[in-house]
Amino acid sequence: PMSELTTSDQAFLLSLARHEINARLKSGADLQRPASLSPAVFENRGCFVTLHQNQELRGCIGTIEPDQALIDNVAENAANAAFRDPRFSPVTLSEIDGINIEISVLTPPKELTFKDGEDLKRQLKPGIHGVILSRNWHRSTFLPQVWEQLPDKEMFLEHLCLKGGMGRDCWKSRKTKVEVYTASYFSE
Repeated sequence: PMSELTTSDQAFLLSLARHEINARLKSGADLQRPASLSPAVFENRGCFVTLHQNQELRGCIGTIEPDQALIDNVAENAANAAFRDPRFSPVTLSEIDGINIEISVLTPPKELTFKDGEDLKRQLKPGIHGVILSRNWHRSTFLPQVWEQLPDKEMFLEHLCLKGGMGRDCWKSRKTKVEVYTASYFSE
């Protein structure tokens, strides 16, 4: 099982994310690492960094697979969310103070086996499950927080299919691989 992040770990990861964005916009002091980071920060964990401006999405990039230490993943994804999200122009210095940072730390994805669309819907837990759909080279995911905007299971799955460039009913097909994960998320 994964170690729990402490409140001070969360605070540090949020300041790390902000520091990574600031470092590319202006020169500043180095970030001081607290003496007492827990082991959880150094475990390999997937994570997403989401930027909001006036409650609107301003960037979101993440790594689903736990392929590097959480601390490195947060730093990399913060910079990518600010400067490399293709849906948005890069964050500017004048904006940065008005941006709120949220970090989602993921559990490793688990594949769901399902007989058909109805069976899949029965297994999904809105608000708890993040969902990954993959088929051939197409792949898309929604974090658990997206259920707030799309609480209906069919709409959630249809939007996820379309996000990945697959037909809107791709989730009903057993050729589509469905994985779920949970996330703990915290923001500034």
